[in-house]
Amino acid sequence: MKTLDRDRICRILNTIIEYEMAGVVRYAHSSLMVIGPYRQPIVQFLQAQATESLQHALEAGELITGLDGHPSQKIADIEESHDHSVTQILSESLAHEEHAVTLYRSLLDEVSDASVMLEEYARGKISAEEQHALEVKKMLKDYAPIS
Repeated sequence: MKTLDRDRICRILNTIIEYEMAGVVRYAHSSLMVIGPYRQPIVQFLQAQATESLQHALEAGELITGLDGHPSQKIADIEESHDHSVTQILSESLAHEEHAVTLYRSLLDEVSDASVMLEEYARGKISAEEQHALEVKKMLKDYAPIS
């Protein structure tokens, strides 16, 4: 079993907090910008994603304090395309979810064989983010260009 590098793990978890907090802002903003006949279910989906991003950030913060670290108060940069079409909002959401998977995978790589609890946490978050990405991909199919 390898040694748990608490400082490195806290840095990764802080990156996750910052990214998840950016997700809160991204999803909340996007939910306000949706227009069109499918507005209600998409708004509900985006607001649920914002709530879940906050929960993920809080969970990461709890782990950091449990490891004697200090949770970040920053949020990651949010790219704004200023294109608020449903297709663009969903595409940006998909990119956000896919990047979240890479962050949780970096945590998994760091904690593998060092902490079963942190491995299970990372695996659970990877699974959740992959499920979100799959859901967004399915939503985007309705907006695919007609050939």
